Amino acid sequence: MARMVNEDGCGQELQTPQPQGPGRGTARWGPQHAGARELANLYSPGKRCQEWICVVLCFSLMAFNFIHLLAYFHLGHMWYILLGIVAGVLTADFASGFVHWGADTWGSVELPVFGKAFIRPFREHHIDPTAITRHDFIETNGDNCMLTIVPLANMAFNFLTLSPGEIYHNYSWYCFLFALAIFVTLTNQIHKWSHTYFGLPRLVVLLQDCHIILPRKHHRIHHVSPHETYFCITTGWLNYPLEKLGFWRSLEDFIQRVTGEKPRADDMKWAHKVK
Repeated sequence: MARMVNEDGCGQELQTPQPQGPGRGTARWGPQHAGARELANLYSPGKRCQEWICVVLCFSLMAFNFIHLLAYFHLGHMWYILLGIVAGVLTADFASGFVHWGADTWGSVELPVFGKAFIRPFREHHIDPTAITRHDFIETNGDNCMLTIVPLANMAFNFLTLSPGEIYHNYSWYCFLFALAIFVTLTNQIHKWSHTYFGLPRLVVLLQDCHIILPRKHHRIHHVSPHETYFCITTGWLNYPLEKLGFWRSLEDFIQRVTGEKPRADDMKWAHKVK
């Protein structure tokens, strides 16, 4: 069975025999795929409300913390700030890969609450990769905003309660946390841009071309079925070294030996859905 990656970043398996049986003539991927349509319909008003709340809270806390970081800025912090930013970006890239790998590989849409709310978008994305380009800002970024609320709230609490001396002493740590929060928050937006081939701002294209954020060609590698590699989607910097180390494959082998669960079983179930 041959495989290719199309211009939309979708991994498509090419089969020489014509499909037979009930699934003959059905869409293999894209918005007309039976599984994609069913998954899209599971997006609920309650989920939408959760995303709105998370986006508002996240960006409010981010603005509050940024103002306080500026207020305590000192030129002596410059190298610590740069180091904190780089460390934050790398940590965000690894975190994006770990979450992406976990949701792609394990779990099921049928899990109570968690499945429809958080596993569903990953299943939809593999059979309709361009669906993310049709999502608005809230749907695209709501879940990532949720992940950063607690650390941002803790940082805000520290700015309100700690003495200036304590804040000065921990300033480099706050820079790291803030950079981490920004890039975790933006990860799915960056991911969306990696699937967008028209109308991107020139700055975004430049950042992709310089591999400062996830490039489009780089992310296509993940979308070759069975979607088992290149999971990091913030910058993608860690994809090659993690792949060379066999990091994800080793984790999967260990979990499969312990639990007996097969990696990506639910993902393949949705991909093969015909009605």
